[in-house]
Parts: sequence; structure tokens; C-alpha cells
Amino acid sequence: MDAYLEIRLLPDPEFTPTTLMNALFSKLHRGLVAHGGRNIGVSFPDVEKNGRSLGERLRLHARRADLETLMASDWLVGMRDHATVSEIAAVPAHARQRVVRRVQVKSSPERERRRLIARKGISAEQAIQAIPDSAAEKLNLPYLVLTSQSTAQQFRLFVEHLAVQEQVAYGEFSAYGLSPTATVPWF
Repeated sequence: MDAYLEIRLLPDPEFTPTTLMNALFSKLHRGLVAHGGRNIGVSFPDVEKNGRSLGERLRLHARRADLETLMASDWLVGMRDHATVSEIAAVPAHARQRVVRRVQVKSSPERERRRLIARKGISAEQAIQAIPDSAAEKLNLPYLVLTSQSTAQQFRLFVEHLAVQEQVAYGEFSAYGLSPTATVPWF
């Protein structure tokens, strides 16, 4: 990953930055799906400044050619009035590395019980014993609210920025631009 570009949300009297970031990220996800590659990563440079918020900037990291291909598509339609997009630039030489990954939470014991009943054919009482209400997990991570294209249900996509490191870790990125192991430049 030798190049990046930055998308900065503009102040808007009608929409909060969080709402705009959710919309921007939804469009990016659809753009990455259409792009078909697994070689574009994302980061949120303002994540540590805002606690539970991902902030108002989104960086895309990849090889220059991959970013040019993505940006030549129409994935940003509808967001151009709400954001500024930088030119594609070289990653600074002093950049360190960071894994930016999705963290999935099992927050609904009832849903987990239904899955268990369907998979194992056990009774509802047995499922409650196996998965009590206290099994619900809560995360203290920033997240995006997205809508599933297949089910039309909203869900939270929790994003974790792991510790900054010196070494590059190579790997694929998901259609969200996230990876459990691959790093993106951090600066």
C-alpha cells in the first residue's frame, strides 16, 4: 500500500457527522463490492479524538492504480455535496502500521437461542439454560450503522483500531475495507 486518499465530511446543518459517515461508508461498501478487489483498506484518523465516534475523516489505502480504479466509478454519487476528497497521494515515509478490523458481538441471546434450537433440535428451555440472558456481550467500540442490502435490517458494524506497530502485515481486506490481520499505514 503505497498510496492513500482522504475523505473529509463537511459540516451540515441538517445531518450529524455520524449520520454522514454512516451514509459514506455504506456507499463505500457498495463501491468495494462492485470493485471486486480485496486490496483496499480503510482507517479513521480521528477515532482516538472522539471516543465512541469514528470521526469526520475516512482514509482509503491501496496501490495508486487500485484507488484510481475505485474513484473512477460512481460510488460517491450523492455524497459529493457532503464531503471533500483529497488527491491520491503517496503514503508518508514515517507512517507506521495498524490493523483496522471488524469486531462482531453476540448481543442477542434470543437470536443465539433460535440458532441453537434450529441447529441442535433442542427445546427452548434447554436453549435458555445453554445461553442465558447474561451471555449478551456489550462492546465499548465505535461503530457504523449500516443497512443490509439482502435483509433491509440495520446493524452495527463495530470497528477496532489495534495498537500501532512498525511491521507491515499483508493480507486481504473485506468488502468493508477491514481486515483481522492486514495492516494499513497510520500517520
